Parts: sequence; structure tokens; C-alpha cells
Amino acid sequence: MNDKTLPSRNFSAAEPVEFGEVLGLIAAARQRAFQAVNTALIELYWQVGAVISRKVAAAEWGDGVVDRLAKHIAQEHPGLRGFTRRNLFRMRQFHEAYPDREIVSALLTLLPWTHHLTILGQSKRPEERDFYLRMAVRERWSSRELERQFKGALFERMVLNPAKATPVTSQTHPGAAEVFRDSYLLEFLGLPPGHSEADLHRGLLTQLRDFLIELGRDFCFVGSEFPLQVGKQDFALDLLFFHRGLNCLVAIELKVGRFEPEYLGKLGFYLEALDRDVRKPHENPAIGVLLCASKDDEVVEYALSRSLSPALIAEYQTQLPDKRVLQAKLHEMLTNSPLAP
Repeated sequence: MNDKTLPSRNFSAAEPVEFGEVLGLIAAARQRAFQAVNTALIELYWQVGAVISRKVAAAEWGDGVVDRLAKHIAQEHPGLRGFTRRNLFRMRQFHEAYPDREIVSALLTLLPWTHHLTILGQSKRPEERDFYLRMAVRERWSSRELERQFKGALFERMVLNPAKATPVTSQTHPGAAEVFRDSYLLEFLGLPPGHSEADLHRGLLTQLRDFLIELGRDFCFVGSEFPLQVGKQDFALDLLFFHRGLNCLVAIELKVGRFEPEYLGKLGFYLEALDRDVRKPHENPAIGVLLCASKDDEVVEYALSRSLSPALIAEYQTQLPDKRVLQAKLHEMLTNSPLAP
């Protein structure tokens, strides 16, 4: 399908609602056309990379031959882009990184070429490459967001510091470990060092779209200062979300200081109120997240071990971490691992 045959303008919300079905069909067709083109392109790059890899490995081709190939393609197809010498070697790298033909059809074609270039260029080890590949597909990151996650050392942070949750969390929500993190980057808020809880709360609401991207694509915003009434007293939950994958409400309490054990008791009280008065019959029990400026991991471990509520404790960071330090720590951990070769 030629994408040029489809209208490219943005349709105004002021147009009659009766046109919605037609506009939906057009949007779906455009998406299918884009995906078909991307699939063909990724498969082509993989096949070209396979040819170059095979010929170089057999000593049939050297760098000079690849140079001549790039020039020949430019002469024969002057309007064809993407087949420069540099890109041809990237195609070879792409094939050698994913030699299995099945994974190309099943996963790699779901991402555009620019994503693959970022992942191949910035990953230090195969595990990191596969991590970002699957996360980019699952979270549907844009190129900009993928770059941000590399800068924020998401892979290193998740390997070095997995999410810290109460034992009951994995029992009631088996998939929670893949959803939540030990730390969240909020550098997009631009908060000063001495910010208040109100500053943090206000910033998250103002930059809600960025916060939802940081949380994950299945999070849906429900409300701020969500009212809970127990007995004759009124309470307000800082932030309330719903997670489609876990099928449950997610309560987030904000703390601009260090985690203290008593915070967990209040969060458990909120979760009980949500389950009794807000949760719908088909939903799973609510999960709570204490988002603190800092935490002592040993104190966190003690506090979580006896808690009967599905809750997690995480910290937020207002600046990007030092990726080189995290990479060094990860290298040391893997080197000292009993499973290390």
C-alpha cells in the first residue's frame, strides 16, 4: 500500500461524531501500512547483513568490497537511502546480534530501524541488548524515550536493585516484579534540592504524561488526593492509578524524605480502604507504592518482611544517575558471581 494514497491531515475533533467510524478505519489502515513497510525494511536489512556477514567470514569480502557495494548501490539506485558503507556494516552487526531468523519475524520487526541502531550502539552486553529490545516493544518507547532510558541506566538499576516488595505482593500479584522498579527517574520535573512534598505532587500532575511513561504503559491515572472516608474521618491518598495488566488499583504515597517504617502502616490502611470501598468485584487487591526521596535498604527489608499488605518501597531521583558508576558496579557483581565463567 502506498501511504501517499491516504489523507495525511489531522482531523478536527469538531467534525461530526458520525464520521468517527470512517476516521478510525483510515487511522488503522495507515498503521497497518506503516507496520508492513517497517517489517519489510527490517527483514531486508537482516538479509543484507547475512550476506555481508557470510562473505566477510569466508574471507570473500573485505572492507574495500563493502565500500564498492555502497557506491554501486548509490549509482544504480540514486534515490535509495540507507545503504551507506556505515549502514551496511550496521546491517552486518544487526544480523550477527540476532542470527536466529525466527526472532526477526517475531520481535525485531516491531521496532523501527532507528531503535535498533540505538540498542546495538549503546548496549554493552547481550543481556542488556535483549532487555532494551523487549522493553522498547512492551512499553512502545519513542526514540527519544529509548535514549532517555539508556542515559538513565535502566538496565543497570534493575539488575543491581530489583523492586523491593512485601512477600504477599508476589502471591497476590505474580507479575508485579516485572511492573515496578526500585527507583524512578523524575529528572523531567526540574525540582530543586530543597523541594517540598507539594512541589513534588504538583510537578507530577503537571508532567503527568512523562510520569506515566516512567511508570509504564499499562498505568492509567485515576485521581490526585483521592478521597477516602473511614468511619467519620476523611483521608486523601496522594495519587491513585489503575494497572491494566495487573487488573488492580495502585496507590502511590509521596515522601520527600527518607523512608520510615511507620509509613508502611498508613499505606496498608489506605489499601484496606480501597479494597473495601473502591475496588470492583472483578479487580485484584490494590497495591501500594511508597515513593521516597531515599531509603536504607536494610530498614526497608525489615519493614517489608512482616507486612501483610501488597506494597512496594521505591525511591525517586531528580537527576540522571552516573551511568559509569553503575556499569562498574554491575561488572563487579557479574565478575564475582558464582555463575561467572
